[in-house]
Amino acid sequence: MTTATGQQQWDKVIIGIDPGTNLMGYGILGVKGKKPSMIALGVITLSKFESHYMRLARIYERVLGLVEQYLPDEMAIEAPFFGKNVQSMLKLGRAQGVAMAAALARQVPITEYEPRKIKMAITGNGAASKEQVQEMLRRILNLSPDDLHTTLDATDALGAALCHFYESSRPQLTKGPSSWKDFIAKNPGRVKG
Repeated sequence: MTTATGQQQWDKVIIGIDPGTNLMGYGILGVKGKKPSMIALGVITLSKFESHYMRLARIYERVLGLVEQYLPDEMAIEAPFFGKNVQSMLKLGRAQGVAMAAALARQVPITEYEPRKIKMAITGNGAASKEQVQEMLRRILNLSPDDLHTTLDATDALGAALCHFYESSRPQLTKGPSSWKDFIAKNPGRVKG
């Protein structure tokens, strides 16, 4: 696939989103063959908007703009974690929903990943720190420290995209027959006798 920004041909482009109401991280991953590479990384700053609704509008506009610029085939988004502050959880859920709506407006399929699953996929430790995730992404994607955004929300989003690459690249196990009766029903030509 060729992106609208004229970058090299990619077999697949994945946008990763780390939802937030003050900062929303994004990472764009290009895949050529079996090799992932970072295309873009950044944050959407929302703290300058006083109204929560204006922040949601900005999330929609910017995520839609990223989708139109990079033409991702898929979106990986970090699922909100459960916290004690219900109001914060509601706001975070709205931010996630608006980002998802922007992708869906352009028919981009979405997969959600729990933060622990992303950390496990990148570092091998579901309780890894954001700094550990950033360092492993730097190593895995062969990035220089200058390539990384200073805000960890950006690398969290890139981590979501890389987690999705790993998950979607795994061979899918086909479910075998549940019983001998099921096997015979599905394979009548293989039964002798």
